[in-house]
Amino acid sequence: MKIGELAVATATQIETIRFYEREGLLPTPERSAGNYRLYDERHLQRLVFIRRCRSLDMALDEIRALLRFIDHPSADCAEVNHVLDEHIEHVSRRIQELHALEKELISLRSRCQASGSGQACAILRELNTPQSAEFVPRPASEVHAHVGAVHRRRTSAGS
Repeated sequence: MKIGELAVATATQIETIRFYEREGLLPTPERSAGNYRLYDERHLQRLVFIRRCRSLDMALDEIRALLRFIDHPSADCAEVNHVLDEHIEHVSRRIQELHALEKELISLRSRCQASGSGQACAILRELNTPQSAEFVPRPASEVHAHVGAVHRRRTSAGS
């Protein structure tokens, strides 16, 4: 099948399929005489697997680790359990972070109950003021780090 057919069959955008190929998650497809990519059942099944993993919020490196076991079915699958355990830990931490975020947003929203000028807005004033001396913006590489040795441990305070 051509890339458009694979895209429809898996409800995946064409550019996403190409991205997964560039990332090495999908094997390079054969080419037709007209230089069209030609995909087969193997690509379809692998893409379904990748999409399922992504729906579980797994990072590409996690998916790569799991795909190695699909590609080598006789290997010991203890690492599969490890990948899932690490992912569950990440999800639990993220849920805690989201609950804290929700509380902070509710608190912030409670500062302004009426409409008025932006200059008088308590929410905007609060957003322009760091919460405490501990507030130090973290580099993007540390925020919600989701991959490392599969999950990267944060090193900054409060993590």
